[in-house]
Amino acid sequence: MEHESSILYQPFNRYIWRHAFGFDVPDHVIMALLVLVISSTLLIAGSRRISRDNPGPLQHFLEMIVSGMKGLLHDVIGHDGERYLTVITSFAVFIFISNMFGLFYFLQPPTSNTNTTFALSISAFLYYNVEGIRRQGLFGYLQHFIGPVLWLAPLMFIIEMIGNFARILSLGVRLFGNIFGEHTATGIFTGLVPVIAPMPMMALGIFGALLQTYVFIMLTTVYIAGAVAAEEH
Repeated sequence: MEHESSILYQPFNRYIWRHAFGFDVPDHVIMALLVLVISSTLLIAGSRRISRDNPGPLQHFLEMIVSGMKGLLHDVIGHDGERYLTVITSFAVFIFISNMFGLFYFLQPPTSNTNTTFALSISAFLYYNVEGIRRQGLFGYLQHFIGPVLWLAPLMFIIEMIGNFARILSLGVRLFGNIFGEHTATGIFTGLVPVIAPMPMMALGIFGALLQTYVFIMLTTVYIAGAVAAEEH
């Protein structure tokens, strides 16, 4: 069955937050903070074990992830793509760990809440637009939205700007809908058949977590590529 809140919601608010600030913090915020703690702990622990002479399994895994991210950025953006490695990897780590929370009945994936997914989509939207303005200047970047025909520029500008802002909705709703649906389905099947049903649902959940993470970072990378290369269009 689906749980409305995580196992940490009541203890965190009752014994920590409510006493200090006088109000409850939403569950998705608690889960997002947990994602931050887990990702920071894992990455710090992994960085301390980095060795050029004798790399361990964790280092090989992290190097494989970083290499794959660099390859994606190079293929989509070009030779200058690695400058966005930190931002795209941060999105990927946060979204993937958040999605994986859906496999555990006592946790709630932050990405099953629209506040989280739209915070991510707005962050991506602001980043690639600011990067486009920074690289080309305000007027140079806005020229990308007027099209090649001057007399159609006012109409094209409106259409292109609507499409640009619609990316916030597209990124946020896609991530929310898929993770919320998978988490809900897993909870229902777990309640009906608690022993057998969760196994294939968990396998599907892992695949879904990877897929939705990849879709988000791929689209964000494509948007960055379009923003920084707008002068070529």
